[in-house]
Amino acid sequence: MSRARAARLTAALASGVLLALSRPPTGWDVIAWFALVPLVIAWRGDSVRGAALSGFVGGVGYFGVLVSWAWYFGAVALVPFVAVLACYWLGVAALVACFAARGIRSPLLTAAVWVLGEALLARWPFGGFSWGEVGVAFVDVPAARELAALGGVALVSFVAVALQAAVAEALASRGAPRVRRWELAGAAIVVAVPLVGVATVGSSTSVSGTLRFAMVQGNDLNRDLTRAEEAARYLPESHFRLASDLDAAEALDLVVFPESSMDEDPRVDRYLADELTATARRLDAWVLANATADAPDGRADNLNVLYDPSGDLVGTYSKRHLVPYGEYVPFRAVLDDWIGALDRIPRDYAPGDEPGIFPIAGRRVATIICFESAFSHEVRPLVRDGAEAIVVTTNNRSYRRSGNSAQHLQASRMRAAETDRPVLHASISGITAVIDAGGDLQTTTELFERTVVRGEIETRTGDTLYVRLGEWIVLLALVATVVAAVAVRRGRRSVDSTPMTAGERT
Repeated sequence: MSRARAARLTAALASGVLLALSRPPTGWDVIAWFALVPLVIAWRGDSVRGAALSGFVGGVGYFGVLVSWAWYFGAVALVPFVAVLACYWLGVAALVACFAARGIRSPLLTAAVWVLGEALLARWPFGGFSWGEVGVAFVDVPAARELAALGGVALVSFVAVALQAAVAEALASRGAPRVRRWELAGAAIVVAVPLVGVATVGSSTSVSGTLRFAMVQGNDLNRDLTRAEEAARYLPESHFRLASDLDAAEALDLVVFPESSMDEDPRVDRYLADELTATARRLDAWVLANATADAPDGRADNLNVLYDPSGDLVGTYSKRHLVPYGEYVPFRAVLDDWIGALDRIPRDYAPGDEPGIFPIAGRRVATIICFESAFSHEVRPLVRDGAEAIVVTTNNRSYRRSGNSAQHLQASRMRAAETDRPVLHASISGITAVIDAGGDLQTTTELFERTVVRGEIETRTGDTLYVRLGEWIVLLALVATVVAAVAVRRGRRSVDSTPMTAGERT
């Protein structure tokens, strides 16, 4: 390997690791402002194959650190997972290099291709994985959250990548990069659309009411339950004991028992049904709980159940976006014979097909389960359809004290910022959090403590620009990429059709 190639790969790896360090558990978010600069410089002037290799190495550095919590499921989970995720960086790098090799290079185009890569990864394969979106690293920056309300986390990613690509271009060319007319036009569009949004619908949300709540965090065990603890029904007992300290005088509207807090289906388990009904009646409050239930086809169902203040079961929500190789196993028939770790997933879950929006204390509240809060394009329709607040019930216990729980909380904060809706992030073992409509944290808990989080949130109605228009920045990125591809194609045809001179024929 040449020194130049080694330098490019080292720069790419450094970019990936630096970007990962901007996310929890380290959370050095200032790094996110420049982490991608070495990667873009490494791509500059490289061949398509060389840039693709750099992109893959950078992706390995990023995802290898970011999702290192997958190690709890063994190398058989972590290694292929990271390799697949890194292939998306490979694809972005290859396409950027392909355009550059034909004279089409721009920070805006680099950002457009990057956003398309993130959008694809958030949707495919197996429903996608949006955990590593660059824009999420800026969740503590108020201006970034305002951008998210205009164009979702994709707009934050676009702006962050474009700025860093421009810096990389300036550093590599030892001066300010030359700006082309089409670049100015593209920049004008990207700036104009949010400004129009601010002037028209950017401030069209308003307070619709309040909800007084209590979220019960009842698992303080940083390990699997023993058989004796399971037999004693540790999880529901722990949560019910904490809930018993709640008083009707608190005038609660909603009590949330998080994902996996119930060990059986309350619809068929008499003990759970009686306890949940009694809690609802005693507190004169709505009660939301979660359990694994049996689906009609023999699979499992990750189920939220809702009881009204009279103790009646009035609604259920089945998780729609399941975790591949966590809640179901693609290609199980092929993989079961040689991956023993799949025994930890003895049966697949069945995806639900209906959204979980319920009238609670006069307000419309959306309920989603765990992994689902990581997908902006799936949460947005809930708010568009009238949700005034969002409740996330989650169980990240398997990832212990890794950065997983804090990373998940960042995603929920971005959903709040995008939709201008408060989010109650209820976790069985932490981090439980109250997030206001702007994405700011109001309350958080520690991991593995038994506690109850009480408070009041202001529900909201109306639409942000993102809720109203959706993934408009992804669409613009697609248009820009297609235009660049057409330009490349026409350039090739022009070269191929140019007559050879006599000297060239010789």
